[in-house]
Formats: sequence, structure tokens, C-alpha cells
Amino acid sequence: MRLVRGLLVVLLSLCGSGAQEEGFTKVVEIREFQETAPGDTAGDSIGPTTKQTTPDIWAEVRALRDMVVELRVHLQLLQRENSVQETRLTATESKTSDLARENADLQTRLSSGESQLLVSKSRIEQLERENAEKPKVAFYAALTDAGYVGPHNTDTTLKYSKIFTNIGSAYSPATGFFTAPVKGVYYIQFTVCGNHTGLMGVYVYKNNQRIMFNVEWKEDTLYKYFTNSAVLELMAGDEIHLVLPSTYSLYDDRDNHNTFSGALLFPL
Repeated sequence: MRLVRGLLVVLLSLCGSGAQEEGFTKVVEIREFQETAPGDTAGDSIGPTTKQTTPDIWAEVRALRDMVVELRVHLQLLQRENSVQETRLTATESKTSDLARENADLQTRLSSGESQLLVSKSRIEQLERENAEKPKVAFYAALTDAGYVGPHNTDTTLKYSKIFTNIGSAYSPATGFFTAPVKGVYYIQFTVCGNHTGLMGVYVYKNNQRIMFNVEWKEDTLYKYFTNSAVLELMAGDEIHLVLPSTYSLYDDRDNHNTFSGALLFPL
């Protein structure tokens, strides 16, 4: 009986609270039985009872042992599953953290892009306003379809009568004058053609001041050309025109050999 009690104490220390209560109840029952029995010296009267009780106690011990083993196996499985779940949770949290950082980075980029877009849009609108407000001036004209022009006894203002472009209406074919509508820098160009033996050339005037003289001597009756240009700073109202010197001659027809053109590069 002492051996049985020792085994029960060991098993009770390994089992849970429920198993401990059940084992404790069995021990109490055994002790009650022992207290009501006459003792180990009784011989024949105790013998049959002990033989009947001992197998039941070992059955309970084996059941408790099996329960402990089963609980341990189940606990190990739960621990492994918990470890796997913790690993997955850690990986998920890491991915979530990475996604959060990427999202924050994308939000920063998006905000930066939106800011740059607003700046670009504002700049475009400003340029559109400036372009709309900027005066647009350009002209291109040819001299005549009449053929020979000159020679004359006096200097003659050339009136380029065939208008191809006259944006801003700054050139007048009636007078041959280009009048600057605004203060700015202008590009002026002319082409001169002759088809007669003798001198061919033009003066370039700014208001009443001659600023350029171009001349060529022509010895045969074939076409001869020269082109020149100038970049001029003009005040609003300044006039540019070309003059044919006395005794000089030019030639023009429907092929537009003599031309006069200009444009505003930028206002000042």
C-alpha cells in the first residue's frame, strides 16, 4: 500500500488540477477504507478486500498516465502550431511594415508630383498670358510685276506692293514704310535683283537717317542678286524703308525677285 501511495503522489504532481482532484478523491477513499478496516494483521478478512481494490487503483494509475502523455503530446502540437503562427504573424507584420513604408514613399512622390504639376501649370498659364499680351509683328512683300524699275533722275522710295504676310499691319504698301508698333528689337531683310547692265542697289533708311547702302555693278543681262539683313532696336513709331538711288535700276516680275521683310524678335 505504501508503494501505491508513492505512485499516486508522483502522478498527481504531473497531472492538471482536474486530474489532481480526481486522484486526491481516490486517495481519500483508500484512506477511508483503510481506517474502517481492522489492519494488516487481520489476515483473512483484509486479504480479499485488498485483492479487489488493488487492480482498480492500477487501472486508474494507467489512465492517469495515458492522460498525462496525451496532454503532453497535445501541448507540444499546440506549441508547434503557435510557433508557426507567430512566424507567419511576424512575416505578415514585416510585409505590412514594408507596404506602409512604400505607401508613404508613394504618397510623398505623389505630393511632390502634384506640386510640380501645379507649378508647371502656373508657369504655362503665365507664358500663355505673356504670349497673348505680346505684340505679334511680321511682314513679307515683293516689289512689282511691272518688270524694270528705274533708272530715275532722283532717289525713289521703293513701294513693295505685293503683300504675302502683314501680321500686325505694320507695313504699308501705299508708302513702302514699315512702322514699329512697339519698342523692341526687329529683324529686317531685303533681296535685290537686277537684269540690266549698270548699277543695282538700295539705301536703307531709319526715319530720315540712311543706315545702310548696298550696291552691285551688273555687266550682262542675266539676273543678279544680293541679300542683306539687319537687327535693329526701334522705338514705337520708328520707320524703316528702302530707297532706289538715282540712275540705279532693279527688275521684278511675278517670280518676286525683289523682296522686303521683317519681324519683331522681342519687345523691350
